[in-house]
Amino acid sequence: MMAPRSISIFGATGSVGSSTLDLIRREPGAYQVLALTGGSDVAKLAAAAIEHRARRAVIADETRYADLKQALAGTDIEVAAGEQALIDVAEMGADWTMASIVGCAGLAPTLAAIAQGRTVALANKEALVSAGEVMMAAVARSGATLLPVDSEHNAIFQCLASGHISEVRKITLTASGGPFRTATREEMHQVTPAQAVKHPNWSMGRKISVDSATMMNKGLEFIEAFHLFPVGLDRLSILVHPQSVVHSMVEFRDRSTIAQLGSPDMRIPIASSLAWPARMETPCEPLDLGRIGRLDFEAPDEERFPALRLAREAIEAGGGYPAALNAANEVAVAAFLDGRAGFLDISVIVEDVLARCGAGAIDTIEDVQAIDRSARAMAQQLTAELIN
Repeated sequence: MMAPRSISIFGATGSVGSSTLDLIRREPGAYQVLALTGGSDVAKLAAAAIEHRARRAVIADETRYADLKQALAGTDIEVAAGEQALIDVAEMGADWTMASIVGCAGLAPTLAAIAQGRTVALANKEALVSAGEVMMAAVARSGATLLPVDSEHNAIFQCLASGHISEVRKITLTASGGPFRTATREEMHQVTPAQAVKHPNWSMGRKISVDSATMMNKGLEFIEAFHLFPVGLDRLSILVHPQSVVHSMVEFRDRSTIAQLGSPDMRIPIASSLAWPARMETPCEPLDLGRIGRLDFEAPDEERFPALRLAREAIEAGGGYPAALNAANEVAVAAFLDGRAGFLDISVIVEDVLARCGAGAIDTIEDVQAIDRSARAMAQQLTAELIN
């Protein structure tokens, strides 16, 4: 009998982290939880750490350290807090690490996990978008295995089992189109945060739900795909598929197209990464194409959803532009969710930041962080100007 694989989960209290723990719960003998981290939800983090007998629990919000310490009093679970504590978790050297901290905050711990040379399941798209060149260079140095968890990139990863990447003619990422796929620009002008976070197919966190509504999520995934699957920009495309059944497609040079299909449940791509190179049972709903009845596809509309154009322009410009795009988007989305900006203002703020930032080359994580700070400051200023 094989020894259980040690597991660390960054972002254990979020939707991806919770889904990962659900799968681990179903095969308790196969996995041993080394460490769990959360942002500020002490109750959820403590409960998960106790249930899964984690060795260490880390809360990113240092002001919640005492609360976490109290919640885990009487256990032998180590408690820590703050940015350095997250990096320390990565350096514990788990066999398999789930990187699912939302936003650029996940960059440093993800790079620290990659440096250990083990397996890292990447669900934090912002880290790869902001520091793709730095991250892929770190993977090459350490020999780590980087497994994509986003449904689209995981689908591409699975499709590539049918041929070598050198034989790829085109990779197509599918997009649901979000809740406003058929809305006019005038209708989107009135969109509220409550409407934007109601995705028609997926259950996700608030930030990523808004990104899906603006289609920035697909733009970020386009940049991710550029780094993960080096076939060149001209061989990457996006296709709107409202049913979210076909998650991505790969066309090979013989004109065979391989697609990965599945129910819209994040536990499917997570399970693919968790059990890789094998497969595991999941409780997910089986795909019933007879019930679904039809699969629709359409070209994306970059006039109504300019985030797609902005993401492509950022990766074409290279250097720090993707990092600036990501940073500005995070600020703009937060402003929208707080009622300080309109839905359509999100892309306006991002485009203005890209026009002003003059982002240069990036060689280190410090370069990325400097561009991130600068772009955030610009976006904050632009947001304040909207209010005034």
